[in-house]
Amino acid sequence: MTELVIKNLDITVAIPTYNGEERLPKVLEGLRSQIGVEHLKWEIIIVDNNSTDDTAKLIHSYQASWDDEFPLMHFLESEQGAAFARLRAVREAKGEYIVFLDDDNLPAPDLLKESYIFGKQHPQAGAWSGQIHGDYQVNPPKNFERIQAFLAIREHGNKPFLFAPDNLILPPAACLVVRKQAWNENVPTRPTLTGKLPGVLVQGDDYEPLLYIHKAGWQIWYNPSMHTYHQIPNWRLEKDYLLKLARGCGLCICQLRLLNAKNWQKPIVFVRTILGNLRRVLQHLIKYRGRLQSDLIVLFEIEFYWSSMMSPFYYLKKSIR
Repeated sequence: MTELVIKNLDITVAIPTYNGEERLPKVLEGLRSQIGVEHLKWEIIIVDNNSTDDTAKLIHSYQASWDDEFPLMHFLESEQGAAFARLRAVREAKGEYIVFLDDDNLPAPDLLKESYIFGKQHPQAGAWSGQIHGDYQVNPPKNFERIQAFLAIREHGNKPFLFAPDNLILPPAACLVVRKQAWNENVPTRPTLTGKLPGVLVQGDDYEPLLYIHKAGWQIWYNPSMHTYHQIPNWRLEKDYLLKLARGCGLCICQLRLLNAKNWQKPIVFVRTILGNLRRVLQHLIKYRGRLQSDLIVLFEIEFYWSSMMSPFYYLKKSIR
């Protein structure tokens, strides 16, 4: 096990995981194979969010034979939820930049090099993400590209651009680089959205920190030179999972829009969220009336719009508890 103690690093790779025993080896081998990092000081942090499989045993076996120049660290975060795992990773990270990487998202060989170069070239960037390609176990359904962003598949072309946080156009945390300074100075220590939990489908936990960072004046960028490959097993393309995903992504919409809203703006957010998504639901019902039961992509979109429309009521119900 590596026991290097270095206070200041260039990069921390943070991998939140839950029951990642089978997925982590590919990610770790991909990080071991990084190129162009000879002059970088970096570390890997794995945050185990209460796994019930042999994730901890797997990590310890890697640590026992770890002879690489960069440390491999392991922390247990007992508070359930991806948001808490990310917060723990930030607390433990020693890097100027933190590269969040999901345990099923495989890095290209030059991911860290390109992440670091972009950060140095864009000092006003508080966060940046890249191209996340889908690596599918089975072929996705027809027209899947219309909803692939909900599964953290992001292929926006080969030119950098600024995201639009005010319109909730943001990158996912599946592969996301944040400047530690921007996070520490602006992201609260307790999240509003925790991420998926047993019985809790609401998502949006990866967008919440970015909205705080954006509010403080930092830029959020798309960097097409960064590439990762998201492993999509067959069950994530099944109807039941996709509709639950659509519902969870929709129910957080109002809450996300309220994060940076002033008190006088909140009633406007409520009304616009309800009416805007009601219009989308009705347009879909009219446009696809002959395909509502047979087209999975249409069903997904309607479920997302309907859940987004209901998100103000979900927020009020949650606030009363």
